[in-house]
Amino acid sequence: MAVEKSVYRGLGLARHEGQVVFVSRGLPGDRLRVRVESVTRGYARARIEATLEPSAARRASPCSLFPHCGGCAYQELDYARQLTLKEAILRESLARAGVPWPGEIPVHGSPEEGWRTRAFLHLEVRGQEVRLGLREERSHRLVSLGRCLQLTPGLDAVAHALREALTPHIHLARRIEGMALAESNKGGTVVASLETRLSSAEVGSLASLRTQSPWLTGLGAVVGSPGQRHFVLLRGEPYVESRIDGRRLRSHVLSFFQANRFLLGDMVRTVGRLTPPGGRLLDLYAGVGLFALTVGGAAEDVVAVEGAPLAVEDAKANASAAGLTHVHWRCEDVREALHRLPVAPGERVILDPPRAGAGSEVVAAIAARQPEGIVYVSCDPTTLARDLKLFAELGYHAASLHAFDLVPDT
Repeated sequence: MAVEKSVYRGLGLARHEGQVVFVSRGLPGDRLRVRVESVTRGYARARIEATLEPSAARRASPCSLFPHCGGCAYQELDYARQLTLKEAILRESLARAGVPWPGEIPVHGSPEEGWRTRAFLHLEVRGQEVRLGLREERSHRLVSLGRCLQLTPGLDAVAHALREALTPHIHLARRIEGMALAESNKGGTVVASLETRLSSAEVGSLASLRTQSPWLTGLGAVVGSPGQRHFVLLRGEPYVESRIDGRRLRSHVLSFFQANRFLLGDMVRTVGRLTPPGGRLLDLYAGVGLFALTVGGAAEDVVAVEGAPLAVEDAKANASAAGLTHVHWRCEDVREALHRLPVAPGERVILDPPRAGAGSEVVAAIAARQPEGIVYVSCDPTTLARDLKLFAELGYHAASLHAFDLVPDT
């Protein structure tokens, strides 16, 4: 079958006797023999068994782990065409939701290698071997890392050093499920948090791992029974610090922070240009203060709402270090905050929700406040399109769109 076009999630759309077939990692122009893995009402999902005729855009993958590793979808596509493809996916997502975009979409590209400053790697033990890596697509099978091209050299070095340090301690390694890694965007500090099945009393035995990982500046672990999980600091500090558009932002290894070190400053400046200065700024899903403490410098008053306590601790420390007394933090659910907060005339809103998007209740609550302007930062084109449709029904229409390739090759 022939792949007609790419759709979201690294899938190629093909047809067989009128039936839509989504082919994992199929590229437009490919002629393929595929194996169907599942059939639901309206479409089937399939994997490539053989490439009969490759797309003219295909290249040799620069990564030896592709295609087995599930971390990337577009390693075999020339990078310039990746950007064109992603713009097309965004446009189609908008059109399918009923909010087509006829205008220009500036696409901000990124270097393909060494961009990722945060990652979660899975760990397993086979016999006496400690294996560390990523899962195969739609599978629990682990692909051991050689050199992951996404990771910065610092994260790569720490990951391999920790794996080697665990090898003599197989009994402990069997009770570790993975590790979260975070690095400052300029390098220099790297922190690891181990996801364990250990108790607080047992976890101290892991502290010596830091001395065997010379690049590691902080080490912690998540311990406890289900429902009572908590982070324990073992050595050093749990934070990394990034400098973004003149601001120093600390973030805990378990706090959310955008991972692409090359594009974050560009994205912050773009959001700043799109946000009218002055007035009150509502920063929703504010994280550690990425927008509240950069774009918020041009506002008279900032109210930042974030539901994760660790991130709010980081955010308050960042505001204090910057001397920004006009930024006020609320650790609560965004929906609840919008109903409780009094409306200020001429409000500006920035929202950066998780992949599930804002949803109808949050969209309606924002529109009801009649803000001066709204900037929506999204990591999912389908939920973005759904929410833009909801905003349009309430009188707020998109004035400009930008696409940032924060996750190259995937």
